[in-house]
Amino acid sequence: MLKKNKFKVILSAIIILLPVLFGIIMWNDLPNTMTTHWGADGNADGFSGKVFAVFGVPCIFLVLHFVCLLFTLLDKKQKEQNSKALSMVFWIIPVTSLLVNRSMYRAAFGKEIDLSLFAPILLGIMFVFMGNYLPKIKQNRTLGIKVSWTLNNEENWNRTHRFSGKVWVIGGVILLFSVFLPLKSMEWIIISVITAMAIIPIAYSYYVYKQHQKNGIAYVTPLRSKTEKITVGISAVIIQTVLIGVAVLMFTGNIEVSCEDTSFKINATYWTDIEVDYSDIDTIEYCKDLDVGVRTNGFGSVRLSMGIFQNEEFGSYTLYAYTGAKEYIVITSNGETLVIGMSDTKDTHEIYDIVSGKINDNT
Repeated sequence: MLKKNKFKVILSAIIILLPVLFGIIMWNDLPNTMTTHWGADGNADGFSGKVFAVFGVPCIFLVLHFVCLLFTLLDKKQKEQNSKALSMVFWIIPVTSLLVNRSMYRAAFGKEIDLSLFAPILLGIMFVFMGNYLPKIKQNRTLGIKVSWTLNNEENWNRTHRFSGKVWVIGGVILLFSVFLPLKSMEWIIISVITAMAIIPIAYSYYVYKQHQKNGIAYVTPLRSKTEKITVGISAVIIQTVLIGVAVLMFTGNIEVSCEDTSFKINATYWTDIEVDYSDIDTIEYCKDLDVGVRTNGFGSVRLSMGIFQNEEFGSYTLYAYTGAKEYIVITSNGETLVIGMSDTKDTHEIYDIVSGKINDNT
């Protein structure tokens, strides 16, 4: 299979590495530090040196591309695979590489990037495209809905993939229309749709399996070669690790503020803890309406938004907040601004009252 698709392998690799050529040509005009990651809220939260951004990021995509191709093309059943369906494996990562690197270079040259629109549009188009090709995928162990019920019965495979194709197209269309919703609603729509597209096909496959059981249709576990067993095992571990990691980062973590006698401490999951002495506080205010601006460093998820931010009101400041925060405490200390926003406004009020009282006691 590798020899048969040698031209596609070479061409797709060249496309992945094209941004390197652009980076070399524009080397002297690029900043020494470039944005290489954006959080779930669309704000920049990861930065790297120019060398890593220009050479490292495309190379990471290239390695990932080769790993996916290796696992796919080593599957002997792919010899009979639909050519259009198989082409998805060759072009998804190259296209993603071009889009990601384009965003990096636009940010490097000071162009505004609205990832809150870019992400759902990209995902929507991708799922509509993949949904159209799902029904064409023939039974195999590396592409498609790979659960025991589909792998052990060809009719189950075909019915599941025809049904899943419709689900993915509908999900993709919903993602495309989600750009018209407020940011917070759009985030939950994206999470809900992707979760549904993962769970519904599996549930439907099980439904078909139970129907077959009632009708006495046998499911036969096919023999697997050693290579296939290794491929399936590694793929399962990688997918589960990634899904668990993403779920943990996106939906967990807390911000805890503890007020002591002479100072208060902020303990935050996934970000640096800090301690501020009451005697060092210059001003404290309670704010109900705040444009947090853009994150220049830190951590962002569906649950938390923390790090160094930039906005018109404060300039560069530090934020520790839940993404659903409605009210904030604004503290200036030694010429720096610190903003705190808890998920419950009662907690925010309570912290404000305690810190204000401590400041008065120390004056």
